[in-house]
Amino acid sequence: MKKLFVTAMFGMVLASIPVWACTGNRKQEVQQTQADKDGYIVRVGQEAPDFTILYTDGSKKKLSDLRGKVVMLQFTASWCGVCRQEMPFIEKDIWQKHKENPDFVLLGIDRDEPVETVEKFRKSTKVTYPLTLDPGADIFGLFALKQSGITRNVLIDKEGKIVMLTRLFNEEEFGQLVQKIDSLLK
Repeated sequence: MKKLFVTAMFGMVLASIPVWACTGNRKQEVQQTQADKDGYIVRVGQEAPDFTILYTDGSKKKLSDLRGKVVMLQFTASWCGVCRQEMPFIEKDIWQKHKENPDFVLLGIDRDEPVETVEKFRKSTKVTYPLTLDPGADIFGLFALKQSGITRNVLIDKEGKIVMLTRLFNEEEFGQLVQKIDSLLK
C-alpha cells in the first residue's frame, strides 16, 4: 500500500511539472499563451526583435543596423496563394513609390525555402523588392507562432518599434498600411 501511495504521489508531482521544465522550451510555452488571434507574439509599440537578414546573394545584415529607417517586413513563401495575390500590390503601391527613399527598407522574408526556390518565386511574381531567406522559419518565429500562417506584414518605425501588424490580404487594411508608411516617411 505504501509503495502504491508513493507511486501515485510521484505521478501527481510529474503531472504538475510544466512541459517546458522537461524540454527546456519555456519561451515557446510563454509565447503560445501570449499569441494574439492572428498568431502574433509581438505587439504594436514593442521593439522589433533583432535578427540577421540573409540575402539571396549570401550577404547579411542585422535588423538593428537599419535603425533610423522605416522597415516593412513581408513574410511570404512561394506556396502561399494569398502572398502571390498581395505581392503585386506591395510592388506597385509601396515599393515603386518608396524604393528611392533612403529612409525606407522593404524586405520579403521567404519562409524556409532554398535560395533557388526564392529566386524562381521572385521571377514568377515579378517583384523587384528584395526577397530574403529564413531557414527553419526562425525569423518568422520571432514574430509569430511557427505554426501560424502567412502572409503577414510587420511595419517598424525609425526607432525600431513595431507600428503595424497585418495578416492575410485585405484591401482596406492594406490601404491603411500604405497610409501608415506614407505618414512615417513624411
